[in-house]
Amino acid sequence: MSLHIGAAKGEIAKRVLLPGDPLRAKAIAENFLSDTHCYNKIRNMFGYTGSYKGERVSVQGSGMGIPSLSIYVNELLNEYDVKQLIRVGTCGSIQQSIGIGDIILAISGSTHSNTNNLRFPNGNYAPAADFFLLRSAYDIAVNMGIEPIIGNVFSSDLFYNDDPGHWEKWAEYGVLALEMETSGLYTLAAKYHAQALTILTVSDHLLSGEQATAEMRETQFMEMAKIALEL
Repeated sequence: MSLHIGAAKGEIAKRVLLPGDPLRAKAIAENFLSDTHCYNKIRNMFGYTGSYKGERVSVQGSGMGIPSLSIYVNELLNEYDVKQLIRVGTCGSIQQSIGIGDIILAISGSTHSNTNNLRFPNGNYAPAADFFLLRSAYDIAVNMGIEPIIGNVFSSDLFYNDDPGHWEKWAEYGVLALEMETSGLYTLAAKYHAQALTILTVSDHLLSGEQATAEMRETQFMEMAKIALEL
């Protein structure tokens, strides 16, 4: 048992899905896994372990933002010897060509967060996805009839930014979408020599103002979870 995760040693699988919302963790466990048990209820940040096609897998809520995710990822990697982490979450598109419901595989995570500046005071670390997971996720998605978009995403520390055009420079340089966790996930995976990938579903569009309906969020989120589980 770690400080924020109430699991005993061995209760968490080597492969973990990381939705930010703990209720999405619950939904994945209930809809996709068999023989499940809930190993964590601390702070209602639910974690479950079960079986998917005969393979043991866990799903753990991580909360919103790099600081929250970093707590759970540190403990999963350091205390429970997890080897693969796949973030499944939503994002806001900042490219005209990327629409609601599109699925993004994040090859890297840019950020304005100060977390890596604290780690690397004399340089700018560039956290990236694990190539094996990235390539495999792409192939799985295509076989499911989904054409994922691959590229850089931006991990913001601010959900509500005082500058309404804060994303425009990032879009100019080819960043695909805004979210809040990927940079932190990829950095910690590198530190602990683990594999990590972020899979995102576009739920909002910053150029058009369009937002996914509740029904679209439910359906398309499950498609993304299926890709992650097939890994």
